[in-house]
Amino acid sequence: MADVSILCPTGHLGFTPLEPASFRAGCALKPDFIIADSGSCDIGPYPLGADGQASPVAWQRHDLEIMLLEARRLGVPMIIGSASDTGTDRGVRQFADIIRDIARENRLAPFRMATIFSELTREEVLGRMRAGAPVQGLDGRSDADEATILRTDRIVAVMSAEPIAAALKAGAEVVIAGRSSDCALFAAPLLNAGMSPATAYYAGKLMECASFCCEPFMGKESILGRISEDDIRVTAMHPGQRCTPASLASHAMYERRDPFREYVATGYVDMSAVRYEQWDEKTARATGARFVPSATPMLKLEGAGKVGERRLAIVGIRDPYTIENIDKAMDWARARLAERFGPPEAAGWTVHYHAYGRDGVMGALETHRPVRPHELGIVVETVCADARRAEEICALAARNLFYARLAEVKGTAGAAALMSDEILVGKPGYEWTLNHVLPVADPSELFRTEFTTVDARMKEAA
Repeated sequence: MADVSILCPTGHLGFTPLEPASFRAGCALKPDFIIADSGSCDIGPYPLGADGQASPVAWQRHDLEIMLLEARRLGVPMIIGSASDTGTDRGVRQFADIIRDIARENRLAPFRMATIFSELTREEVLGRMRAGAPVQGLDGRSDADEATILRTDRIVAVMSAEPIAAALKAGAEVVIAGRSSDCALFAAPLLNAGMSPATAYYAGKLMECASFCCEPFMGKESILGRISEDDIRVTAMHPGQRCTPASLASHAMYERRDPFREYVATGYVDMSAVRYEQWDEKTARATGARFVPSATPMLKLEGAGKVGERRLAIVGIRDPYTIENIDKAMDWARARLAERFGPPEAAGWTVHYHAYGRDGVMGALETHRPVRPHELGIVVETVCADARRAEEICALAARNLFYARLAEVKGTAGAAALMSDEILVGKPGYEWTLNHVLPVADPSELFRTEFTTVDARMKEAA
């Protein structure tokens, strides 16, 4: 079995632009495939629920153009997954249109493109539930009921390698996939080459975030993987980076609830006995992954639903006594809001005080709260179904900190400083409604693949 070489230039296409120099250094080594993920649930539920994106179109196009031109020059397939941050049907079509535009502008020779769609309607999911298929909660969530589905605005299924592998077998030279498991993008060509799921999916896990698996830390630099059965070698393409056993092993544990398991639709990769070694100055090698198949394929569903309109205000606090008693001030402010607008649960509004300088990042999970910070920046965030009401609640939530009645306060000034009287309009608030799995008979059954021939003369044939 021959080695397969894969070049990965970025762990999230378009989120910030990729670095061309290390990518072109990798292209000089003539990889067999160019692969990049373009999405994440790390960006929160808003882009999925609103069917928007977190990455500017100009940056997405920048990355796609650099990758496509090199892939066509080399004559190798290019695979993109989770198109336009969330992998919705809109995102897949958007990326396919960008690919067509780039091909026309650069007069590229015709090539075959596959678009794989992963979005599901509420009716499709409800139909499966009514037919007896449970939608099982992950990470402590309850199983989904009909009410959960009905408050979900948009749903994507997370594809494993099978639909991508099938598209490659059918002759696709460019694959634009909907929501995908990161490692599946890399596993697909390796499975087609006859490698085991253990090797294929584990190689994908190591390579999914590009230069994050190297040291020192650098984002958006390219890596090259050379893979054969139970032999994965990853090389840093940036001249100032190297891949080491420590950097590769640490990335294998990245974003894992269990550091030794990588789940996909058909089972999981067991990484507990993997061995790492330095192969050469810039390359580390991994061997020993195992694959544990599941009795029934389980596809992950991601869904998001709108909660309400968001408004924001910023308040600065430097007074030592107010800082020391900030929780009491917030409690007082919340009580006055409830008096005016009704209890939040019943009246349908929420307010959040994010205290930067104390626990604004970690909140209740903060392990070390300073006893008396020098100053606090309070971001006031309100959510309500009615936009005007959200703005009024936010304004009063901010000003109440200025007027908070605390024991021993005798003056009328100095407790808080409003950065501005302006109330900032935030994007609507969404929540994750689905982080669940659905049993299926075939891991490809929820996905739809379309083929077109992209021609620089603006002709397309099915």
